[in-house]
Amino acid sequence: MEWFNLTPDEWLAVRLSLKVATVAMLTSLPLAIAIALLLSRGRFWGRMLLSCLVHLPLVLPPVVTGFALLLLFGKQGALGHFFETYLGIVFSFRWTGAALASAIMGFPLMVRAIRLSIDATDKKIEQAAKTLGANPIWVFITITLPLIMPGILAGMVLSFAKAMGEFGATITFVSNIPGETQTLPSAIYSYTQVPGGDFNALRLTLISVIISMLALLLSELLAWWMKHRGSLV
Repeated sequence: MEWFNLTPDEWLAVRLSLKVATVAMLTSLPLAIAIALLLSRGRFWGRMLLSCLVHLPLVLPPVVTGFALLLLFGKQGALGHFFETYLGIVFSFRWTGAALASAIMGFPLMVRAIRLSIDATDKKIEQAAKTLGANPIWVFITITLPLIMPGILAGMVLSFAKAMGEFGATITFVSNIPGETQTLPSAIYSYTQVPGGDFNALRLTLISVIISMLALLLSELLAWWMKHRGSLV
């Protein structure tokens, strides 16, 4: 089919988008769970400020976020210089930078979904386990984590979908380099800038929609499986 007869560069953009979105989602997940727990259960000065900082990428223009990343994680930035010198990781104009930008843009959505799930859990179950002598870490692993798993799955899907569609922060931070940082949104944008590129842009748009729908469907199936499994226990 002509619709899916992609060029090598287009397939590369698809694979890179999947890679960037997956890495962004998985690397931000542990921190998102920790921050969500802190915001939901923590009682400390500055909790509201932390919540504002976490959700700041949602209200800032993506270009501003991308420029801030360029200042911080560029080769001349303090964090960028540290990562390159001591860890050998380069973010600017690399796919790793695209993953970082996507992770930051999707992080608030992941944290919010997990936090809402934590808020909805019954604390009495956890308290009962603690009164029986269970270690807090063991309580979290065996009780809290399974209870908030639907929220975690929802957050993962939201983060993945956001990363798949991220454009403004990514193109500002790592530019639009074919084979290195050109994700699906960047490739679609490139096609819209050239005469006769509308068909290719529409084709890549359709592929983006299909991938996002598959991610949502997988999330629904996993949520149904967990609910069905829980009813059998």
